Amino acid sequence: MAFDHQEEEQLASLKAWWAKYGNAATWVLVAGLAAYSGWAGWQYYQRTQAVEASALYDELQASVGKDNAKVQRAAGDIESRYGRTLYAQMAALTAAKSAFEANDLKTAKAKLQWVIEHGNDEYKAVAKIRLAGLQLDEKAYADALKTLEGEVPEQFKAAVSDRKGDVLAAQNKLAEARAAYQAALAGTDEKNPARQLIELKLEAVGGTVPEAKPAAA
Repeated sequence: MAFDHQEEEQLASLKAWWAKYGNAATWVLVAGLAAYSGWAGWQYYQRTQAVEASALYDELQASVGKDNAKVQRAAGDIESRYGRTLYAQMAALTAAKSAFEANDLKTAKAKLQWVIEHGNDEYKAVAKIRLAGLQLDEKAYADALKTLEGEVPEQFKAAVSDRKGDVLAAQNKLAEARAAYQAALAGTDEKNPARQLIELKLEAVGGTVPEAKPAAA
């Protein structure tokens, strides 16, 4: 016999279940396969985007310090075609620096603003600090302070406070500048070389550098 009685009963039960639920089960299976296919396709798309963006970024890097126009074109291509990749954010920051060195401040600020609007939290913080520095150089103090508003990742808070201190000191708002520099010092490791410069700026606006904590025994 191909099937014993128990197997025949199981087969009959399966047929009955399929008659009742088979259509729905098929759609669930199809939907699951479609979801997996979509996910796999998205993963492939992201990998492809990253590889292509990486190649363009390498071209951009090769032009840094040699051809600012080529740097800007490559950065623009990466932003427009691969704007969701980290390479777009890195390219925009690199292009901003290249434009600054070429004395093209308008383009430098535009690239930094692009990162602020499209980048992740870390790159946004870097762009904010750099853009505020350019605005400080232009004496656009209110714009610089506005740029520095908002939350940033913990590791960038001291740098933001330091930049705020610079802007406030330039406005001769010494009490506020002291508070900003003190916040910057509080968030900067004692072994960090940047501490010495912050201390000098704090003293320049009439602040007192806190005594170093004694080394642990």
